[in-house]
Amino acid sequence: MITLNLNGQDHELDVAGDMPLLWVLRDVANLTGTKYGCGMALCGACTVNVDGQPTRSCITPVSAVAGKRITTIEAVGEDAVGKVVQEAWRQLDVVQCGYCQSGQIMAATALLSGNKAPSDADIDAAMSGNICRCATYVRIRAAIHDAAGKLA
Repeated sequence: MITLNLNGQDHELDVAGDMPLLWVLRDVANLTGTKYGCGMALCGACTVNVDGQPTRSCITPVSAVAGKRITTIEAVGEDAVGKVVQEAWRQLDVVQCGYCQSGQIMAATALLSGNKAPSDADIDAAMSGNICRCATYVRIRAAIHDAAGKLA
């Protein structure tokens, strides 16, 4: 049994310690907002925040996050920064197909939680590795700047 703090609540789960966090979230905890993209931590679709840091859940063994706070897209809007990021995403119509967007939002929320006024270079560094096949990068950057302005 492994105890995970998922979105502010402790859950005792009967899973192997080497099971990837992504599969624990999706298949055991029924939190399906986090997406499988590449399985090799290259695309960012599976990004969740662990103790506030963006983490690729597809390669993270569940044993590595026991005792840490895991926030998924399902609860990111409960946080003030996450709520503003989601609002900016909607207002600027960032989403095209939407598959990568949960990972994008999680990474943007982590960035803005630590840096309320990111430069374009800061955004590029924080969002690096979050791939959008629809190429909505310009709208993603604009939404991050919009959210930063509202958080200032």
